[in-house]
Amino acid sequence: MGIASELRRLLGNDAVADDPQTLADHSGDKWFAHETPEVVVFARSSDEVKKLLRFANENKIPVTARGAGYGYVGSCVPVRRGIALSLVRMNRIKEVSFADAIAIVEPGVITGELKRAAREEKLFYPPDPASFEHCTIGGNVATNAGGPRCLKYGVTRNYITGLEVVLANSDVLRTGGRVHKNKTGFDLIGLFVGSEGMLGIVTEITVKLLPLPPARATLSASFNSMSEAAAMVQQIFAAGFLPSSLEIADKFTLEAARQDSGAAHVPSGNAHLLVDLDGQDQAVDAEMQKMRDLIQSRKPTALETGLTKLNEDIVVPRSRLVDLIAFAEALSERSGFPIACFGHAGDGNIHVNLMADRYNREAAVREKVRGVLDELFAQVLAWGGVITGEHGIGLAKKRWWPEASSEVARGLHQTLKRALDPNNILNPGKFLD
Repeated sequence: MGIASELRRLLGNDAVADDPQTLADHSGDKWFAHETPEVVVFARSSDEVKKLLRFANENKIPVTARGAGYGYVGSCVPVRRGIALSLVRMNRIKEVSFADAIAIVEPGVITGELKRAAREEKLFYPPDPASFEHCTIGGNVATNAGGPRCLKYGVTRNYITGLEVVLANSDVLRTGGRVHKNKTGFDLIGLFVGSEGMLGIVTEITVKLLPLPPARATLSASFNSMSEAAAMVQQIFAAGFLPSSLEIADKFTLEAARQDSGAAHVPSGNAHLLVDLDGQDQAVDAEMQKMRDLIQSRKPTALETGLTKLNEDIVVPRSRLVDLIAFAEALSERSGFPIACFGHAGDGNIHVNLMADRYNREAAVREKVRGVLDELFAQVLAWGGVITGEHGIGLAKKRWWPEASSEVARGLHQTLKRALDPNNILNPGKFLD
């Protein structure tokens, strides 16, 4: 009897698929790499996940969990084939409590739907990954997703107060809960948030919510050069401001947007800053006026308010932002690859996007790109930065995992993996292999 037949007997016909189209749809994410699983399981409950993992662990069959497939580093590619476990049918918002300022959700809930459900109760879920209208909260937990607002509010981990996790041996762990502070033992929540599905399968999530800020304002500033815009970021912080988000874009990014959307929809200039403020009405008005005055004193080419904001996710210390921009420009010139820089200037998380034609088709191009990224990541690490701030390691950054971590840290990762998943069935083939 094949895997699919056994799983249908265990979980029911409608929970299992092995037709070519479904297998292809669950072979990867937004990165270029794909591998076809042997079967796809659509779990509908924690109990079904428990049954599946008991079966897979006993038979040493790989299980790669996935949400909506909107990751950018190949984290949910089923490298060793086996079972692709989709959690998108576990999509209930079980509770939103204003009194406790929490929500309890299943992992397949779309992040944007959680944000709207919170807003209906005058509450606010701050993390805002770029794909929040499509990605799932479970995927956000798996990758510890960030977004523009993490400058002021923090990343996904800062909003997870409780988890239900099915371990590889089918034991169910419940850790944390409805309280906003908890120091009972080790930080087990932190262990699973960002673990990319390699330590357990999250089946329920309790998130902390904040009061909904009643006012928000946006300021758009254009500059002649990226170095001027980057220097302006430092001056904003030096003046004591903490925007909810502070985004930057270079000339290459702006030109690409103009070609795609038309010049009328894209700010002028060769570099652009977008600043978001939120809070109480009068406070936002006063802070925005002071922010305008500060930026105007640096003579931007354009300055507007009230606009609506229209991928390597490295992070450097904020003091190195100007250095990073200069390094990326020089690297582009040396390598011949256009490099677009944009992203979260406020927390040093800049998306340095190397644009390589024929990358998916020609091995020589991929090898040249890897050499350029070797140079970029080496410099980032030398500055005390990290190679990923949002997307995770997955397959895309597996090559640089040894340089990005110490021998002691790598050993501890392996120890935890062996303890929780001794048969290595959970998302095998990624950076811990």
